[in-house]
Parts: sequence; C-alpha cells; structure tokens
Amino acid sequence: MADEIPFREEQRFRQWWLWALLGVVGLVTIVGSGPLGVVIMGAVYGFMWSLRLVSEVRDDGLYIRFAPLHRSFRRVPWTAIEFVEATTYRPLRDYGGWGIRWRPGAIAYNVRGSRGVFLTRPGDRDLLVGSQRPEELATAIRAAMSDATRRG
Repeated sequence: MADEIPFREEQRFRQWWLWALLGVVGLVTIVGSGPLGVVIMGAVYGFMWSLRLVSEVRDDGLYIRFAPLHRSFRRVPWTAIEFVEATTYRPLRDYGGWGIRWRPGAIAYNVRGSRGVFLTRPGDRDLLVGSQRPEELATAIRAAMSDATRRG
C-alpha cells in the first residue's frame, strides 16, 4: 500500500546530562546578563526542547527530518543506497557529537546513544542515522529496497 509507513521513529534530546549542562550554562548566563540572560536562555531551552529527529521508511525511500531545522523531509531514494548496516559508533570521536554532523565523506543525523544505521551511497556522502531501534530500521530499509526492486 502506497501510504503505509513500515517504520517511523521520533527521537528528542532528553538526556539528563545535557539538560544539567544547559542548566549550569543558563545560571551563569542569567547571573552575568540579568534579564537579557533570561530571554537568551529561554530561547535556547525552547529551541533544544523542540529539536527532534524523525526517520521514516516509505515505499520510495528513507525520509529524515531534523525539525525544526528542516522544514520538510530529506528523501534518500532506494536507488542511491548500496549497503545498509545496523552499527554501533562513537558519536564524539567519529562525528564530533550529536545533531547534524559532517565529516569527510559522511554525514550523520543523531540525537542520542551510540547506535544507528550506516548507509553506503556511491557518488554521495555515506549516511549515518542514529536510532534507538537500529536493527528494526535496517530490516525495514532492506525490506523496502527489496520490494522496490521487485516492483521494477
């Protein structure tokens, strides 16, 4: 069925250590800047709270949206993917942290943890999509790619 989404995952920045760090930074900012610091930190907290990574497997590709930074989904068509693998990675060492991260030859979308799905894309940057359910995501991608191949 064309409207079916066999896999969907939404992740948010809810790590306790991140919010504790933001609390310390916020306290220092407010003490140093007064009312302006309250406004600045309120905006920072609101932005961080609103960030979310949405990954969907659809009939025609993998869809990724890092809202509110992306206004719409980014589609990776099945024909652009050569290899799919659920993997464990080191966010700080391999990609410099969490969020939308670039390194030579690869881009990562990750929010938390150290698990995800690595996609090899010939002629384009490889892609890592962080996931709390990486095996399920990789299986859904492979199944959708196989279905697309059978459909022609």
